[in-house]
Amino acid sequence: MTTVMTRVDVASYEEQGYLVVPNVLSESELEPIRRGLKQLVDKASAVSENDDVYDLEDDHTPAAPKVRRIKNPDAVMPSVAALLRHPVLLDVLTQLLGPGVRFQTSKLNMKAARGGSAVEWHQDWAFYPHTNDDLLAVGVLLDDVDEANGPLCVLPGTHRGVIFDHHANGYFSGAIDPVQNPVDFSTAVPLVGTAGSMTFHHVRAVHGSAPNRSARPRNLLLFQFAAVDAFPLVHPIGDIASFDRMIVAGEPTIEPRVTAVPVRLPLPPAPLEGSIYEIQRAMANRFFV
Repeated sequence: MTTVMTRVDVASYEEQGYLVVPNVLSESELEPIRRGLKQLVDKASAVSENDDVYDLEDDHTPAAPKVRRIKNPDAVMPSVAALLRHPVLLDVLTQLLGPGVRFQTSKLNMKAARGGSAVEWHQDWAFYPHTNDDLLAVGVLLDDVDEANGPLCVLPGTHRGVIFDHHANGYFSGAIDPVQNPVDFSTAVPLVGTAGSMTFHHVRAVHGSAPNRSARPRNLLLFQFAAVDAFPLVHPIGDIASFDRMIVAGEPTIEPRVTAVPVRLPLPPAPLEGSIYEIQRAMANRFFV
């Protein structure tokens, strides 16, 4: 297995809550993902509303299809499914989460040139708390990303702090109200890099992304992973055999590891269920305009 991590990298992740590993995928590895994505976007011309595959921009039309997210791309893009066991990815995951790692879900967030929906500041932990917080998200940069084309930004060290309220008008809104919560967003660090690089951010780290103001696209493939002994507190597991088939490293267990981590449940549920874009419609005050 290829090793790209050092103790310094692990210590930095533990201290800051994020990490960027440059140039993990080659152009030849990126090409089938980009090709599959183009095929899906082309097919979006036949779709008029959000469904199990597509989350559409508000100004989407059949003549000018605009997709902001492909839902669960690992289920519809073989090139994405194959990436789940990439040796460099597994090397990083096992060093950050431990020897047992479970894949949770995937999504592919798209920001078209001179547009692309913002994702308001939030903590992933607010959506799916577990018995311990050894969970993270992996971002696979499908395009070169800089500060101009809407990079994912993280507030360093927030993964070791409080769980901010993600509610509005008594309902879960999937976002931190920038007026009601004392958060210094000026400390945000953009996770930038060349296409093929990977980002990693802790499940409790505050993060978000602005619209794409540039003339270049910003397509970001996202994976969520958890330690094998982290069990969900809200969403039911269902069939344990299917749950364990999601393991990409290590062995299954039925003994959850329970740690003293702060939890705020995402209840009552958002008035508009669906992707984060729909859930965040409920927020009272927005940061990104």
